[in-house]
Amino acid sequence: MPSICINDALTDDELRSILSKLENDKDKDIFGLVCKRWLRLQSTERKKLAARAGPHMLQKMAARFSRLIELDMSQSISRSFFPGVTDSEIAVIADGLRCLKVLNLQHCKDCLKMLNMHSIDDLDSHDGFTAQNREIKTKFCQTRNTVDFAFPLDSLHCISDKGMMTIGGGLSSLQSLNVSYCKKLTDKGLSAVAEGCQDLQVLHLDGCKFVTDKVLKALSKNCPNLQELGLQGCTRVTDCGLADLVSGCRWIHFLDINKCSNVGDSGISNVSEACSSSLKTLKLLDCFRVGDRSILLLARFCKNLETLIIGGCRDISDKSIKSLATSCGSSLKNLRMDWCLNISNSSLSHVLAECGSLEALDIRCCEEVTDAAFHGLGTMGTEMRLKVLKISNCQKITVTGIGMLLDKCNSLEYLDVRSCPYITKSGCDEAGLQFPDCCKVNYTGTLNEPDVLL
Repeated sequence: MPSICINDALTDDELRSILSKLENDKDKDIFGLVCKRWLRLQSTERKKLAARAGPHMLQKMAARFSRLIELDMSQSISRSFFPGVTDSEIAVIADGLRCLKVLNLQHCKDCLKMLNMHSIDDLDSHDGFTAQNREIKTKFCQTRNTVDFAFPLDSLHCISDKGMMTIGGGLSSLQSLNVSYCKKLTDKGLSAVAEGCQDLQVLHLDGCKFVTDKVLKALSKNCPNLQELGLQGCTRVTDCGLADLVSGCRWIHFLDINKCSNVGDSGISNVSEACSSSLKTLKLLDCFRVGDRSILLLARFCKNLETLIIGGCRDISDKSIKSLATSCGSSLKNLRMDWCLNISNSSLSHVLAECGSLEALDIRCCEEVTDAAFHGLGTMGTEMRLKVLKISNCQKITVTGIGMLLDKCNSLEYLDVRSCPYITKSGCDEAGLQFPDCCKVNYTGTLNEPDVLL
């Protein structure tokens, strides 16, 4: 019986059907090693890719992975070797990857003040840097061969509004964009994204200091399906911008406005009312204009709230926290209220009693809290679900309070007791406290903190 080549017997669609049944990414990569035809099919079916590449390499990637849906070109803030993503790379992406739905450009690139080069020859290895490299190398060779070499920020040609306008014009299917800490971006480029990418659901602009209310107005007008918005450190955003945002974007479930110092009760009031059924995560760290009015309205409207960060909001008092605990007790999982100096035993004991789903609690530097906050735990009929508790600098809490907590909480995984003079390793041992096997107790600051409440 004559042998039959599988490539002669099966069409491309039939091979794609076989490939689609491989669930493991490693198996899919092995599929592409059979022959060039199978590699081509495997490449065109690939959906996700993380890459560091200049324009020339990106063009090859776009031709090979034409059906790519998710592209991650983000960089670590500490990574100074790769020259980064520029508007030229953005143009290649927008032109060659039209199916793209998720694009991550976080920290590309102006978070870096310099490139550290140990040898001038290192400049030749960076794609997309050629013309500049020649000029730098010519000047450099007149001096010495090895230095720590610093580029001025402007010479890096970071992602700018031009790149954002390219995205708006070429990636109409985009649903998620992260350009956090791309610090040159302004309203002009980001408004173009909102106008061109009207299916946008996730947008992160953390650290984009030039963003103003104009971007929020553009999002409201063009992106009604927006669900997740990160604006941490966007200090030019105001209450008026939030009011404009939620007039059109009423399905937001995640809103990060940490360190937005011009946001106050008026803006949060509009958000809580407009997004009452959808809002699950609200981050307000160091929004010092936010007070009890905001929390009372969140308690009134946002019954599904799961995460609330109000650290540094010093005008918030027991009254509003009690209301929040009563209204959102069944849904609230994460609560951060460090440096809320008006918080006392009264509201904290209410939170512990009412919030049965609570998993993470941060009350650092709440100086009025004492062991009395834990007295009511003995009357609770069910075990607490608390996994993370931060009480550093709560100097009135003692080993006795921790003992009362442990009697009702076997799920604790992390306990921060730094700068609590009455809670020490030796004191806990003497009191015979039994921490859960998985629990890490941070007495001195030597342990890494979980990021659940950041």
